[in-house]
Amino acid sequence: MANIINLDRVSKGYGPTGPLLTDVSLGLDDADRIGVVGLNGAGKSTLLRMLTKAEDPDTGRVTHRRDLRVSALPQALDLAPDLTVRDVVLGDAWLPAAFEAEHEWAGDSGVRHILDGLGMPGLGLDQPVGTMSGGERRRIALAALLVRPTDLLILDEPTNHLDIAGVNWLARYLNESLRGALIVVTHDRWFLDEVCNRIWEVADLQVRAYDGGFAAWILARAERERVAAVTESRRQNLLRKEIAWLRRGPPARTSKPKFRIDAANALIADVPEARDQVTLAKLATARLGRQVYDLENVTLYAGPKLILDDVTWHVGPGDRIALLGANGAGKSTLLRLLARVTEATGFRAGQTVRPAFLSQELAELPGELRLLEAVEQVARRVKLGDRELSASQLAEIFGFTDRRVWTPVSDLSGGERRRLQLLRLLAGEPNVLILDEPTNDLDTDTLASLEDLLDTWPGTMVVASHDRYLVERVCDKVYGLLGDGKIRHLPGGVDEYLQRVDHDAARVAASSATVKELKAERTGGPSAAEVRAAKKEVSRVERQIDKLDQRVAKVHAQMAEHATDFAKIAELDASLKALQDERGLLEDEWLNLAELISE
Repeated sequence: MANIINLDRVSKGYGPTGPLLTDVSLGLDDADRIGVVGLNGAGKSTLLRMLTKAEDPDTGRVTHRRDLRVSALPQALDLAPDLTVRDVVLGDAWLPAAFEAEHEWAGDSGVRHILDGLGMPGLGLDQPVGTMSGGERRRIALAALLVRPTDLLILDEPTNHLDIAGVNWLARYLNESLRGALIVVTHDRWFLDEVCNRIWEVADLQVRAYDGGFAAWILARAERERVAAVTESRRQNLLRKEIAWLRRGPPARTSKPKFRIDAANALIADVPEARDQVTLAKLATARLGRQVYDLENVTLYAGPKLILDDVTWHVGPGDRIALLGANGAGKSTLLRLLARVTEATGFRAGQTVRPAFLSQELAELPGELRLLEAVEQVARRVKLGDRELSASQLAEIFGFTDRRVWTPVSDLSGGERRRLQLLRLLAGEPNVLILDEPTNDLDTDTLASLEDLLDTWPGTMVVASHDRYLVERVCDKVYGLLGDGKIRHLPGGVDEYLQRVDHDAARVAASSATVKELKAERTGGPSAAEVRAAKKEVSRVERQIDKLDQRVAKVHAQMAEHATDFAKIAELDASLKALQDERGLLEDEWLNLAELISE
């Protein structure tokens, strides 16, 4: 291993907010895979900017090895709207001159492989980025960094806007294909465990280094705090529960620590299971009755896109369900149905159901109030399971200290507003929690506190999340939306979901190549088995075309009904174009199959 970057007694602060980092000394080797963790606002992004020399320290020195190539994915991107995907990924319009002409090996096929892995299959390389969402632009920028050789890759929240399959793909790609060093800031704890061999913890104006991934860091931090004997009892209990859960999981989680495991094991000798499922189920039945949600032959659309096709599904009292699916699979649409934001024929909710819905959008918050007042506006005391908490105690669990609770809501950061939004939902004492990507903008300590709170929460919970750690930690059942209009129960959890995604991707690739291969290899006509299989596929495609035709007819009828509403006409016209595009793809598939049968 060779040293590539050194920080020597570095300090950094910003005006009236005071110092963020003080007297920090660190070294980075060319084989290091570093995960950077810490509370929001602790100085993680500032540390990254100094490592890249985008910012100079107030005192101290940052030194790079000569000719060091550093590529970084920032949190905020500024891409010209007229750039195409090809310009961003293969061009030099936005990267330093050091990366010019070093990536010809990638070509279109290499870019295609990376974009597919990041959840953007079928994206045209000549498509302009100006019409894309922020998440899509961010994934394209990430692809641009992955196709280029580098000595140090720095990623700030790379898993944002990736679904669970995309996060899994990125971890595998970094482990197998990245040749340089890696520094990553992320709140995705599974990702930290999967790709990192060291952790830097930014806290108390310092940066502490630990060997191993996230699980190793949790164990090492608990050991350090046990020896120092300076931890408050509440924080120590949280760590003990976290360690107990980690140690009950796969042995590989704790294979990397370089400290005394026996001392850490002594901490958890008497820690019970995270959840008493029998007791929670009894409490949930008492609060909710026997009916929570029943879907019977439900068909659900998101605009022109079919999400559920004649689905029957039951959610009972005390169920803790994770919903998995690719971006755009319809998870948010289904959650809005459960939250009764939208309606569908065949959907019934129990009379006692009192849901709380955490959407991905930041809800309107009372900006004229202070944080504690905004919580007390909902409730002064909250009973969650077997715990009764004051508004200030609940705020403390979510990382708002005594001083911070008097901050005006209008002055909160995006992450803090997200925490307050979730806090106010829980203060309303719902009996059903519906959470859409709840880990967005939450740091690892706040996530641990949230999970501890949910352990004793005796209601029904439905969570859509790409955070694998959270899914495996708080949910007991996993269901998948796999794009076929059904809700699939996945007894094998996240691993089964990823296997199904890989299998479906392989099947689609094989299906698209079948006709070409048969034409190239066959000397005679198709076999009887091939003809039978092709006829079945033709019938399937014809049924789909018939359904599309019915939907097209409905859109035409709506356009006639709203002929004078130009905004509605524009919306319906967009839906019509999407349906026509989908029909065109099906027609191409039908023609290929028909050609095979006729030979």
